[in-house]
Amino acid sequence: MSRFDGRVAIVTGAASGIGKEIALRLAAEGGIPVIADLNLDAANKTAAEIKAKGGDAFAVAMNVTDEAEVEKGVADTIAKYGKIDILVSNAGIQIVKPIVDFPFADWKKLLSIHLDGAFLTTKACLKHMYKAKYGRVVYMGSVHSKEASKLKAPYVTAKHGLIGLSKVLAKEGAEFNVSSNVVCPGFVRTPLVEKQIPEQAAELKISEADVIKNVMLKDTIDGQFTTTDDVADAVLFYAAARNTVHSGQSAVVSHGWFMQ
Repeated sequence: MSRFDGRVAIVTGAASGIGKEIALRLAAEGGIPVIADLNLDAANKTAAEIKAKGGDAFAVAMNVTDEAEVEKGVADTIAKYGKIDILVSNAGIQIVKPIVDFPFADWKKLLSIHLDGAFLTTKACLKHMYKAKYGRVVYMGSVHSKEASKLKAPYVTAKHGLIGLSKVLAKEGAEFNVSSNVVCPGFVRTPLVEKQIPEQAAELKISEADVIKNVMLKDTIDGQFTTTDDVADAVLFYAAARNTVHSGQSAVVSHGWFMQ
C-alpha cells in the first residue's frame, strides 16, 4: 500500500514548477491530485500526463484570489470525489523592486495571491476536512518566511504571514485531526526564479552569474539550487503525517541557507 492511496489532494499552481512536481509525486504514490491553476489548459495537460501513467487526476480553473472560483473548484472536487484530504497551497508570484519604488498595486497583487489565496483555499477545504475529521494542509513558504532579501518586501511579508496562518490553523484544526505546516524552500530553478535572474541583474547592476552566485546562493553551504524533488519530499512528508505531532511547524529546504 502506498502512502497516499485514495487521498484526494488539491494542489494550487500545479500546472507547472514545484506544484506540478508535487502533483506528479502524489499520483505516483496512489494519491489523486486536483490540479488547480489559473491556466486550465496547462492544468488539463498535467492531469492528462498523470492519467497516461495510470493515475487519476482532475483539473480545475482556479484564481486563488477569487472567492467564488475557489469555492467552485472545491465544490467540483467534492462532487467528483466526495472528500478533500490534503490541501497544498502553492500558487505564487514574484515581483522585485525596492520599497521606495514599489507600486502599491503590485504590493496588493502579490499579498493577495499569497495570503488571500492561502486563506480562501484553506477556508473552502476546512469545512470538508472538519466533517471528515481528517486534513493535511501544507503551505508553500520560502526561506523568506524566516529571512529577508532586498527588493522583495511584499514577498517576504507574505511568506512570513503564512507561518502565522499555519500556526493558528494548527491550534484550531487539532481537535478535527487537521494538521498544518509550511515548507520553506531556498531558490529552486523554476520559471519564477529564472525570470528573476535578469531582473535582479538589471536592478542591482551586476551580471546574471553574480546574481546566482553572490545573491541567490551566497548563503548556501554548497552553492546548490534546491530542486523541485527536494521540495516535494518535504511536502509529502507533512501531507502523509499519521497525526498532528508535527502540526504548526515549518521545514526549511535550502542547502543550509538559514539554519534554525
